[in-house]
Amino acid sequence: MTDEIYDLGKGFWSIRGSFIKNGILDIGVQSALIKLASGRFVFLDSYTLTGDVRQQVMNLTNDGHDVEAILNVHPFHTVHCAQMAQDFPQATFYGSSRHHEQVPSVSWANDLVESDAVAERYAELDFSLPKGIYYISPNDAVHASSLLVYHAASQSIYIDDTFEIPPSKLFNALQPSLGLHPTTKQALRNEPNAGKQYCDWATDLAHKWRNAQYFCGAHSGLVEFGEGRFKTALLSAIDVARSELQSS
Repeated sequence: MTDEIYDLGKGFWSIRGSFIKNGILDIGVQSALIKLASGRFVFLDSYTLTGDVRQQVMNLTNDGHDVEAILNVHPFHTVHCAQMAQDFPQATFYGSSRHHEQVPSVSWANDLVESDAVAERYAELDFSLPKGIYYISPNDAVHASSLLVYHAASQSIYIDDTFEIPPSKLFNALQPSLGLHPTTKQALRNEPNAGKQYCDWATDLAHKWRNAQYFCGAHSGLVEFGEGRFKTALLSAIDVARSELQSS
């Protein structure tokens, strides 16, 4: 997969990259560059920038000097953090507690990426952490949760894993549909009503972010939704999964 950068407007650039799983399959990975009202920039997630994409990013960010922070929103996406820290040494690095543990070479900020302090610091972004499931699962194979980010100015949703576009729908932009991450049920917390908490959270999110036009998924690509279709697609996915999740 060739690295690409897409200008979604209003100061949001989606960066699509390559991630080879098990040495065979390229399942893709993503990052995003966002221009703040201050004129400075933040990244969502770390990715090793190369070639034309790196040059475009450097041109936008004054050779990287205007990048003030990298927000690593998925606790299990850690491969590129060390390199990103080398490429943007002046930036503040935010991550989950798992980032701190897995990549100790990075000088991590004390505030965790999912904290209220970070959300308040970046008012241009709306953050949402799934309820009812582990953000950092005790099972390293369960990656259903991530910190979701919505950039209202460009109507772009940035999601690592939690929701995904089924492969059969990637080529039908007129009728995109959503699915839940296949490990969602395994990610449920061992507490009463965990499934209901998750479904209620996702339902509320569908209404809250109903104006979304762009879906940036880590492994399912960049898809454009028509007006109101993100809300419809997410509510449909929850309706399908609700009985199974709430029976757990």
